[in-house]
Amino acid sequence: MRQTKLEALEKARALGPEGTIALLEKRKLEGRGGAAYPTAKKWKTCRDAPADERFVVCNADEGEPGTFKDKLIIRHNAETLVEGILIAAYAVGAKRCFIYLRGEYDYLRPRLREQIDDVLARAKMEGVTIEIVRGAGAYICGEATALLQSIMGFRGNAMCKPPNPTTCGLWGKPTVINNVETLACAAQAVLFEDWDPTLRLFSISGNVKNPGVYEFPLGVKMSTIIDVARPEKKLKAMSFGCFGGIMPVDENMQVTPETICMEKCQHGAYSIIFIDETNNVVDVAYSIAKFYTYESCGKCTPCREGTIRMLNLLKKVRMGKAVKKDLELMRELATHVQDTALCGLGQTCGNHILTSLQHFPKDYEAYMKK
Repeated sequence: MRQTKLEALEKARALGPEGTIALLEKRKLEGRGGAAYPTAKKWKTCRDAPADERFVVCNADEGEPGTFKDKLIIRHNAETLVEGILIAAYAVGAKRCFIYLRGEYDYLRPRLREQIDDVLARAKMEGVTIEIVRGAGAYICGEATALLQSIMGFRGNAMCKPPNPTTCGLWGKPTVINNVETLACAAQAVLFEDWDPTLRLFSISGNVKNPGVYEFPLGVKMSTIIDVARPEKKLKAMSFGCFGGIMPVDENMQVTPETICMEKCQHGAYSIIFIDETNNVVDVAYSIAKFYTYESCGKCTPCREGTIRMLNLLKKVRMGKAVKKDLELMRELATHVQDTALCGLGQTCGNHILTSLQHFPKDYEAYMKK
């Protein structure tokens, strides 16, 4: 993650708001939070929305298990992140900006505040402010509308869309919400002619000797990632955070959104948790199910009730009391919640069930034979 030293902001000012957005469109910058939505399109929608005030929000909640790349940026390149926020504010015409900081990252706040103040003083953007809002540890507040509710002082519940935040966000005003990595990349994409839109930060963890954050281009072979991570034993599976699902490890696979989605999984923020052959995938699915049951905000019935019932069915499997009909019920329940839940949490809370049943039926059979 190269530093931009406020040169990107200077270039953006020279280009003007429309020119800056056009440049990001040319550079093909996509969101790094999981949705891969074109950044230029999001900024343009916010800028074009009629309003007397607009906002920019940096999503630094990073609550997805196995994801820690944003923490690395905040610790080691916060100046570029802040510059990206200021470029977004300039491009969309916002004066008030917010960084929604994960509650567990509160220890990073004092240093981050110092760097924000330093960049603001040097940037000389009259009237622009950046406020740090501390989250309270709720996974749901990584979801855009729940995050906005939390900033406004309400309970962090997801809201119905449309309207989308880009046209009706904070206090009913157009609001740009971007992930930490996205905003840092925005500054780099503006400044550097050789900026590569295919590069991604991968959070690597699990049964490996070298966990950490690594930068790879899309299309990298899985064997390259495995060589860097150095597994402790033979790998069996990999999980893309909680919401991304679980799939077998294929060393010849080229890592792209398309190849991951072919296995009914989701790449998200490119977090890979490696699972070796000493683990039963049912145990991994059970751990994820407990997480979702705890983190569901409870607003919509499918997620509130479905997460508990999926957890109970997995308990039954692990106790050796499940029959084939229970697995069919679990698959049906996961699909139903996926189709009817209000927000992304509920819509993905069954992915670990569906993908583990698809790819690792023998792990379920191992428990059912006990």
